[in-house]
Amino acid sequence: MAGSINKVILIGNLGRDPEARTMPSGDRVVSFSVATTESWRDKNTGERKDRTEWHNVSIFNDNLGKIAEQYCRKGSKVYLEGQLQTREYTDKEGNQRKATEVVLQRFRGELTLLDSKSGGRGENDYEAAGSNEGSAAFGRSSPMERTPLDRHEQSSGKLSEQLDDDIPF
Repeated sequence: MAGSINKVILIGNLGRDPEARTMPSGDRVVSFSVATTESWRDKNTGERKDRTEWHNVSIFNDNLGKIAEQYCRKGSKVYLEGQLQTREYTDKEGNQRKATEVVLQRFRGELTLLDSKSGGRGENDYEAAGSNEGSAAFGRSSPMERTPLDRHEQSSGKLSEQLDDDIPF
């Protein structure tokens, strides 16, 4: 085989808040853990079983690190792409240890937040759209990002106002 691939894709929940450190070189690294859970039903007992794997993640990409620090919290659901790296270190007792982690390098890697804008904290997007009389739609360019109240307000205008007479066909 001519080449090889080292790529990890995970969808899971943060096990702890992101933690930023500055290395002696001045570069920043953001670290956190991600839990992935596999579920299945036992064929013999019919009982539901789960297995959770914990993955240590280190982000060396400044922009992704800032996003993780600012928006990710314990329990946040994320999609990430990185690569596996094993490093060796000496612990406090002087023992040689190895740690394997998912690393998002400076120019490689991806981090996507999968939680809703409210972060799953119980805030109601419908109420937010109804308050401030139209200002809640500010900055929402995609129809998928608009709440049902935004769509209703747009469609409640007169038909003549909704049609564009400048269509060339």
